[in-house]
Order: sequence, then structure tokens, then C-alpha cells
Amino acid sequence: MIDDMVTIRLGVFLTILALMMSLEALFPARKLINSPQSASMATRWLGNFGLLVISSVIARLILPIGLAGFALYASAQQWGLLHYLSLPLWLYIGVSVLLLDMLIYWQHRLFHRIPVLWRLHKVHHADRHVDSSTALRFHPIEIIASLGIKAVAIVLFGLPAEAVILFEILLNGFAIFNHANIRLPANIEKLARLVLVTQVLHRIHHSQLMIESNSNFGFSIIWWDRLFGTYTAQASKPDNQIDIGLTQYPNAKQNAWLGGLLWMPFSNKK
Repeated sequence: MIDDMVTIRLGVFLTILALMMSLEALFPARKLINSPQSASMATRWLGNFGLLVISSVIARLILPIGLAGFALYASAQQWGLLHYLSLPLWLYIGVSVLLLDMLIYWQHRLFHRIPVLWRLHKVHHADRHVDSSTALRFHPIEIIASLGIKAVAIVLFGLPAEAVILFEILLNGFAIFNHANIRLPANIEKLARLVLVTQVLHRIHHSQLMIESNSNFGFSIIWWDRLFGTYTAQASKPDNQIDIGLTQYPNAKQNAWLGGLLWMPFSNKK
């Protein structure tokens, strides 16, 4: 069962990535910055996809059975609070997915707030052009930390393997969706943002202005930002004029190559 769900997860991931990249090529919301310091799309993709490959290999070495396999083991041991509530399966899975989504929201906030964690997360924010590949641009140590946080949540709450796989599918899919360099039609975007983190909302999170960057932390639903007071509906500039990236990393070429991305958390820049 787990192998089938992992295959489905990979298939959904590749399908959404291909779809979003196709839409970006046909209907880009923003143009790639064109200057002597700009990185080409090929350079950015090599760095961003390279981080994904390295992180995936390391995660598999650290936890060979994967999070879903770990959840199966934890369930067999009857670990976690939810095992004591006797919930029907559909509610058990639904509550577990919501708990994981809220956990990732707070994890995201902490990675912005705690300096040592920000050193890792700034690799993601230093990208000067946000597109589908930016959703893959996380430092391997951040991925390992996130893996550990989710493993602890599985043990504490007793999250089932089905919920873990479903959440990972949703997390990957929505991250690619809201990082995509597209813009929904205005009337659809207005409705979608009532529930989802849209591209416009997430580009605010990638603004160089920290007051804007420290908002819209959600990856899928926008409810947590609304509930916990971190929702920003409108940037100080129009969507196509928002300054993306980090001011301390103005050279997009230096921020795109794989070696530079891996070393970035250890540089002197905060």
C-alpha cells in the first residue's frame, strides 16, 4: 500500500510541476530579471533542482522507510494522542492533515524568526525570480530539520500513514502551485484567496520588504494566516513590481549556482 501511495505522490508531483512550468512558459506573470548580474533560467533550474536531488537522497539515507513507513511503525506501537480518541477513519485522517498543515505554518514562522533557522531558510528567499522551481529550493539541512519535526509530530499525535502521504502530496502540489510564475484571472483569484494561498499572496511573502515577507506563511490554505494575524492581502507595490529576493543578496548569478546555495547558510551574511 505504501509503495503504491509513494508512486502516486511522485506522479502527482511530476504532473503538477509539468503543468505549472508549461503555464509559466505560456502565460508568465513576471519576466525574469535581465541584467549583467541576472542568472539564466537554466542556471536557476540547475541549482534549484540540484537542491531537490541532494535533499531527497539525504532524507532517504536518514530515514530509509520514509515518513509514511515511520508512521506505520508508530501506529503499530499505538503511539500518539489521536489513538485514544477512537475517531472514524475519515475524521482521523482529516484531523491529522490539518494538524500537519498547521505545524508547517508554525515551522515556517519559526524559520523566519530564529536566526540559526533563518540562515537555512534564506536559501529559499534569496531567489530573485519566483517560479515553480523555487518551490524545490530548500537547503538540505532545512529539509532534514523539517523531516525531524514531522517525525516528532507523528509520534506525539499518532498520525496515520495515509494522512502523512496525503499531506505530502498536498504540500508538494500547493507549494509548486503558489510559487508558479502565473497569475490567476482576477475574479478567480479573488475567490481562491478566501481558502488557498494564491500566487499573488505568496509573492508578497517573497518581497524584499521584511514586513511583507513576514506574512502569508501558509503553503496551502490561508486560514492559519488569517487566524494567527499574519495575513497580508496587498503588497505596497503592484504584483508585477514587487521586489523579489533578499537585499543582502543582489547578485542573482551568485545566488543561483548549486555550490553557492549549499554554502549560503555558512556565509557571514545574515
